[in-house]
Amino acid sequence: MKRLLAIGEALIDWIPAESGCALKDVSAFQPKVGGAPANVVGAYVKLGGSGAMITQLGDDPFGDKIVEELEGCGIDCSRVKRTDKANTSLAFVALKEDGNREFSFYRKPGADMLLEPEDVKPEWFDGAFALHFCSVSLGDCPMKEAHRKAVEYAKNAGALISFDPNLRLALWDSEDALRKVVREFAPMAHVLKVSDEELEFITGKTEIQDALPQLLTGETRLVIYTKGADGAECYTRTARGEAASRKVTAVDTTGAGDGFIGSFLYCLSRDGITAGSLDSLTGEKMSEYLAFANRFSGISVTKRGAIASYPTLEEMEK
Repeated sequence: MKRLLAIGEALIDWIPAESGCALKDVSAFQPKVGGAPANVVGAYVKLGGSGAMITQLGDDPFGDKIVEELEGCGIDCSRVKRTDKANTSLAFVALKEDGNREFSFYRKPGADMLLEPEDVKPEWFDGAFALHFCSVSLGDCPMKEAHRKAVEYAKNAGALISFDPNLRLALWDSEDALRKVVREFAPMAHVLKVSDEELEFITGKTEIQDALPQLLTGETRLVIYTKGADGAECYTRTARGEAASRKVTAVDTTGAGDGFIGSFLYCLSRDGITAGSLDSLTGEKMSEYLAFANRFSGISVTKRGAIASYPTLEEMEK
C-alpha cells in the first residue's frame, strides 16, 4: 500500500456529553482528535494503509495531544510543524436529535492556517499514492498557498489528487468566497467527492446528472456523490456505479464523510488505481468501492468521535 498524504487542518473536536440539544445548551464536552484531512488519513491507515499528515499545530497541549494520537494510530507526523504564533484549532460540536451537527470554531487564526508554502517540500511526495485536501484551510491565509504547492508537487510525483469540499460556511465571510475557492480548486483534483447537501451550493444544480458537466472538468476524472442514508453514486465520463447504505442508528456523524472518502481511497490504492487509470474503472468496480465505503462509514456513525470510531479491516470483515 502506497502512502496517502493529506494537507489541511488537524484540530480538537469537542464532542458533547449529550445529544439532541443546541450547542449553547450542552453541559460538557470531551476532546477528540479530528479535522477532515486528518480523519481521511486515519481511515486509510486504520484499514492497513500508510499515511502522513501535512499541517501545523500550536506549541500547546492540544497540539501535543493531536500528534500523540495520530502517531498512536500509525499516522506519520514528521511533516507536522509546530508554532507559537497561534494556538491549535478547536471545534465545538453539538449533536442534534437526527445525529447531524452544529459547529463553533475557535480558529482566528488557528496554527494550521499559518503554514507557509515554503514549508511544503517536494520530496515528501516521492512514491506517494495520493494527496487529499478539503476547503476548510483554503481561506485567505498562507495555508491556501501551501495547498497549491502541495498539489503541484504531488502531481509532479505522479500522485492522485483527491478533493472533498467539506463545506463549513461558518468559517467564511461570505458564501460567494467559499463557492469561488471550491470552484477554483475542484478542477485540480482527479477524484472529487460532493455530498447531496453541497451539490446545489457548488454547481447551482439540484440533480447530479445536470451537474456532472461542471464537475467532470479540468483534471477531474471521477466524481463521488454521497447521499447519506440514501447511498452513494460514482461517475466517470463513461461509467456509473452506485451502492445503497445499510440502515443504522446514528450516534455521532462526526467524520462519517471523511471515513467514506478515506476508505474509498483505500480501495483505489489496494487495487493499484492511479490518476491515469481512473477512466478505465467499470461501473461494477465503482459500485464495489462505494459499498465498502458505505459499510465503513455506517459502522463509524454508531460510535462517538471520528478516527476513534473507524473500524479496522478485520472489524469490517466480521
